[in-house]
Amino acid sequence: MIHSEAIHCPYCHSNALQKNGKSCTGEQRWRCKECKKYFQRSYRYNARKQGIRDTIIEMTLDSSGVRDIGRVLKISKDTVVAVLKKNARHEPVFHHQTRATTI
Repeated sequence: MIHSEAIHCPYCHSNALQKNGKSCTGEQRWRCKECKKYFQRSYRYNARKQGIRDTIIEMTLDSSGVRDIGRVLKISKDTVVAVLKKNARHEPVFHHQTRATTI
């Protein structure tokens, strides 16, 4: 008996997917035909896992330091800084809140 699992896009939840090669670790890569984004079903690198970005932001708002966040989530402190910079550019409310907490 063949077991098949329905795969959907983690960004737009569409089922219109297309195989798009394999990663260097042999994991199947997928491309969503709706939103045109690429993804894998699982990642080995912790910073690519779902929810990490939100966790970084939440921990920052709870006054955790960059090195502490990296240590807890098992990712590089440089990755933490990059996520915070990218998020501050796109969300001015977050930028305002982080300024208030650093003063």
